[in-house]
Amino acid sequence: MTSDNVIVIKAPSSKSLSHRALIAGALSEGSTVVLDPLDSNDINRTMDCLSTMGAHFNIDGTATTVTGMAGGPRGGIKEPAVLEMRDSGTTCRLITALAGAGKGLFRVQGTPRMHDRPIGALTSALESQGTKVTFSDKQGYPPVTLEACGFKGKEIDISLEESSQYISGLLLGAPLAAETTVINVVGKKAVSWPYVALTLNVMEDFRIKFEVQSKKNGVWKKIDWRKVEKVEPGEIRFVVKPSKFDREEYRVEGDWSNASYFLAAGAVGDKPVKIDGMSVKSLQGDRAIMYILESMGARIESDEHSVTVYPSKLHGVEVDMGKCPDLVPTVAVVAAFADSPTTITNVAHLRIKECDRLEASAAEIIRAGGKAEITDDSITIFPAPLKKGERIVFKTYDDHRLAMCTAIFAMAGIESVPEEPGCVDKSFPGFWEEWEKVKKGNGC
Repeated sequence: MTSDNVIVIKAPSSKSLSHRALIAGALSEGSTVVLDPLDSNDINRTMDCLSTMGAHFNIDGTATTVTGMAGGPRGGIKEPAVLEMRDSGTTCRLITALAGAGKGLFRVQGTPRMHDRPIGALTSALESQGTKVTFSDKQGYPPVTLEACGFKGKEIDISLEESSQYISGLLLGAPLAAETTVINVVGKKAVSWPYVALTLNVMEDFRIKFEVQSKKNGVWKKIDWRKVEKVEPGEIRFVVKPSKFDREEYRVEGDWSNASYFLAAGAVGDKPVKIDGMSVKSLQGDRAIMYILESMGARIESDEHSVTVYPSKLHGVEVDMGKCPDLVPTVAVVAAFADSPTTITNVAHLRIKECDRLEASAAEIIRAGGKAEITDDSITIFPAPLKKGERIVFKTYDDHRLAMCTAIFAMAGIESVPEEPGCVDKSFPGFWEEWEKVKKGNGC
């Protein structure tokens, strides 16, 4: 197949790594140049909050110079410093933990939807470090005011049943503690481990001293965190020593989450799609899109810097997506093109995202003519004729991932129209311009 037949897309920068790199730079004592951070609403939220806490940012093209906070995050003395999250869940969880590691008064607030997203497990962990927590309305939910005096160190227990971002925030704040901090994972299960690995990777790159330990026969021993595939509460812990974030330059790699829509289009459309700027060795959990599409029958080729997906006959699979929840809407839509049922399991935490993504994904697949059923923690998609030739306005639920995944229905010959196209600015402001290349390449 000639290159003329391949649709080529440049990957946007990783949202997850952009958050973490900018935070690490802001916690440094000197300056860090972050190359190619994602330009999106969520990243702007994180930078605004970090600025409120004492960091400074200078943006020059694709390079952002971060001047760190002297002495850690600083809040108000008489009145709280307002940390405005709007609808960025990642910002909320990471920054709330950092506020606890800082000193002073902080108020965490956001949109009405953000005030429906739980944060109690994280604030309980902060209380164990001496932070005074006052909820304004519902117990365990923003808005919340924190009176922080820095992390004491010693031990913190945290459950990852709702989100891995809780522990990522605590890990990023722990080096500021007065003494070594041991973070124990508790609860019944742990979700989204690969995002914790991204946090550890950034910490390592910024020269933070830490160990990941596993319990073997009742004894804690250091392990290679890069080889961890599954986290069992009670059997893993994180030991972080007081240390300084330090790096002169950090380059953000391509984003597997946002690449997933284009890779999916390659599998279900008429033309192959090549994504440039992707690392197949990435620690991003959403790199799993390659293996999920392959398991469904997609032909995929890759090298060190790109991935190409070819139009393929797809069949259904059963797949546990607890480690890569952001891919669920994408895979659910792809499953509507398959010739047998697909069941996605272990995704109850999708119900507390920007919207209830299980309900929303099922509703929009049905709107396109497909069939879908959900349980508390799963979604099953059944083969059914999609509404080729029809114009369908898909609900977007003020959720960037729903807007982008339903665009894939254009590959079925549907005139796919997003209800609120602008909601993609949360993570991928240039999405629709890039998507036009896919549509034109497929004659849509």
